[in-house]
Amino acid sequence: MFTGIVEELGTVAAVEDQGDAIRLTIASDVTLSDAGLGDSIAVNGCCLTVAERTDTTWTADVMAETLAKTSLGGLAAGDQVNLERAVTAEKRLGGHIVQGHVDAIGQVLARTPSEHWEVVEIAMPAELGRYLVDKGSITVDGISLTVVEAGDTSFTISLIPETLARTTLGFRAAGDQVNLEVDVLAKHVEKLLGAYTKEKTA
Repeated sequence: MFTGIVEELGTVAAVEDQGDAIRLTIASDVTLSDAGLGDSIAVNGCCLTVAERTDTTWTADVMAETLAKTSLGGLAAGDQVNLERAVTAEKRLGGHIVQGHVDAIGQVLARTPSEHWEVVEIAMPAELGRYLVDKGSITVDGISLTVVEAGDTSFTISLIPETLARTTLGFRAAGDQVNLEVDVLAKHVEKLLGAYTKEKTA
C-alpha cells in the first residue's frame, strides 16, 4: 500500500524486452536506500516488486497484464518516473490510500498555467467517472491529488509548485498518457450499497 506522496524522480536505466514482458531497471537514490529483494515500489503509480538491485539501480519484472493496463510499456531509457516505497505503520498518511493497482490509462488534455499553480485536465474512460467527485481523491501517475472538477469522461486537478517541481506532472504535455487509480474506498462503498440495494428489493 502507498500514500501517493512521491518520494523522488527516478530515471529508467534500461528496458529489456522479453516478448510478453519487460525487465525494467531504474536508477534511484531515496527509494533504493533500504530496498530489499521482494520489496514493493510504486513506479508511476504501479506497484512493482524488486527482483534485483545494485548500489545504484533496481530491477522489476513487468508482466503482460501490467503492460496492457498501464503506461509502463511506453517507457524508454532516460525517462523519469515517480517513485514511492510501500508505506509503513509509522509513516504519515499524507495523501490517501493508494494500492498501486492502476485502473486505467488516462490522457492529458490541456494545461492552464497560472501565476502560482497550474490546472491540468485529464481524460479518463467513462466507466471511472462514477468514482470521482469534486474535492475527492484520484491518483495520477502515483501522485495523490484532489479532483477540482469531476466530469463524465475527464477531470481537472490543480498543481502546486511543489508537485510541478518534484513529479512527472511538471512536464507532462497534452497527449501524454498517465496511469489512473481511483479511490478504493469508493469501490467498496459501491459494492456494499449494490449488495444492500439488491437485498432490499429481493
